[in-house]
Amino acid sequence: MSAAVAAVRAGLGFGAKAKSKTKKRSHTVEYSLLLTAALCLVAFGVVMVFSASSTTSLLGESGDGAYYLKRTLMYGAIGLLVLRLLSVAKLARLRALIPLLLGASVVMLLMIKLPGIGMEAKGATRWIGAGPIQIQPSEIAKVALVLYGAHMIAARPKLTADIRSMAPYLLVAAGVVALIVVEPDLGSAMVSAFSVAALLIAGGAKIRHLVLIGAALCLIALIAILMEPYRQERLFSFFNPDADVTGAGHQVTQARIAMGSGGLFGVGLGESVQKAFYLPEAHTDMIAAVIGEETGLAGLGILVSLYMMLGYAGFQIARRAKDRFGRLLAAGLTAMILIQATINLFAVTGMAPLTGVTLPFVSYGNSSLIMTLAAIGLLLNVAAGGTAANARTRTSARPLRVLDGGGSRRTATASNRHSGGARATSGDRGRRDSRTRSSGARRSRRA
Repeated sequence: MSAAVAAVRAGLGFGAKAKSKTKKRSHTVEYSLLLTAALCLVAFGVVMVFSASSTTSLLGESGDGAYYLKRTLMYGAIGLLVLRLLSVAKLARLRALIPLLLGASVVMLLMIKLPGIGMEAKGATRWIGAGPIQIQPSEIAKVALVLYGAHMIAARPKLTADIRSMAPYLLVAAGVVALIVVEPDLGSAMVSAFSVAALLIAGGAKIRHLVLIGAALCLIALIAILMEPYRQERLFSFFNPDADVTGAGHQVTQARIAMGSGGLFGVGLGESVQKAFYLPEAHTDMIAAVIGEETGLAGLGILVSLYMMLGYAGFQIARRAKDRFGRLLAAGLTAMILIQATINLFAVTGMAPLTGVTLPFVSYGNSSLIMTLAAIGLLLNVAAGGTAANARTRTSARPLRVLDGGGSRRTATASNRHSGGARATSGDRGRRDSRTRSSGARRSRRA
């Protein structure tokens, strides 16, 4: 895996000898940690997607045991290219495109419900496209919400002062989350809502305000669960999975069997039994169960350690960012990735209800992989010193009154050069007048 990571780093131009036409920017320790963790997770995911899907895809409709591997490699390459481009782009230019990205994601969420455009799979309409090209708008919307929130809070620092001030952003977030819920995709809606909450905390929102908002969201989530029978079954199976091991509790039961069979070091790569039609969605939502069976507790420990490394690097990047937008951007994107990983791992281990959320970087999911790598590219941009501020700090042209040494008033612009020059001229004139008065006084005393 280390050799693969080194090859990818060299191919993308992250090596020490890489040539770049852009201005060279220093790479911090956090930059290296983040990039290493992300690439290791991607490499780990490629191996596990092939292992978890080879049996079912070979015996399924495609007849190709490497079907999902090929698609993961293709979309992973696209994601790494996006990562590279975003890591070296001007952050100020990217910030100007944030409203456009959010608007595009909303349009795509609305297009899902149009006949002939939305693609249905297993009772849910979450994709748009045709043939092999499929886009999941909720994955784009998750990232767009975080970017838009960082943009708004950075532009209006008092936005997090109280609930009324937060209302513009909360209304936008609520609208986007509602569109995701009606797909239906409650898992992605939860990730988006928690990411918005984490961003507000990073922006300085008070906990009591977030508690009130959280209570309202819990009530809305409960209503959403009661509206769909399959959601009710998942909730009830969480509290008592053994009540219906062949129905609602089947997936959780098979995941427990898989992880219990792995023991400390697992049964070996490719040797999983549960992935062979016993464990539903083995290569997507439940891939952590296959990891636990084939690599054991040790493999899961490595997986969690990589996410911890990524989280540490991301939050350190946020702490050391050069401007407020960079800090909020890094904190929000890091929190989004960790929240999604936590929800998935908790669901697979039976510590939370199943929500259909993929494991970032590792699970099979084209849109998820590309957008998560795009988030890493933005984090690397901030880590390398990227800032959304203009190259030249433009000051206001409001006139200021500067008092000169002779007592008359002059008007100067607010630029540092002009004001500094005015102060210097006044000071020099004052010193000359002072010397003239003192020499005159000495002559009068001598006389």
